[in-house]
Amino acid sequence: MASRAIAWIKDDPPGSEFVDVVLEGRRLGASGIAIGSAPVAYRLDYQLETQDDFITSGLLVTTTGQGWNRTLDLRRAPSGGWTIRAESDGVLALPGPGGDVADFADALDCDLGLSPLTNSMPALRHGLLRGGGPIDFVMAWVSVPDLSVFRSRQRYTFVRARQEGAVVRYESLESDFKANITFDDDGLVVDYPGIGRRLPS
Repeated sequence: MASRAIAWIKDDPPGSEFVDVVLEGRRLGASGIAIGSAPVAYRLDYQLETQDDFITSGLLVTTTGQGWNRTLDLRRAPSGGWTIRAESDGVLALPGPGGDVADFADALDCDLGLSPLTNSMPALRHGLLRGGGPIDFVMAWVSVPDLSVFRSRQRYTFVRARQEGAVVRYESLESDFKANITFDDDGLVVDYPGIGRRLPS
């Protein structure tokens, strides 16, 4: 079992994230907090759990800002069905939380917007720190801070090994965004250009 405490700094838009991660066998559990600045200032708290093979079993997220708060409880049953429970209070001029689970019924993973953590699950499940790819995925992508959930098509490809970890190429199949993500030996992100870079522990 590996237990890690990780902090990432985010440059654009400015923000930060801290997470406690537990990796046990082929499961991941995490509890984290993030501070964001765009499109409005917000605090985000989350709890993430996976089942075997790093497949999402649950993501509970709350966001809070001036005069508003939102909650998203996104679950995937072992049989494969997704469910969503969403709540909101106050006024935030963004789409409402939640979404249509039919849009991402074939997804195995959630992808929490602007968080480097959720990139670990597909990379670990498919051994991409050792080679392979390109592999295409469908994700249940959670937009922050509004907590709307959308279908997101993504591609991961092994680029090269490092002394500790590997570099894996991420490509959005919905936009032009691409980045080479640096992972450590545990499959946790060290540097994700445009998303976050790890602070020294």
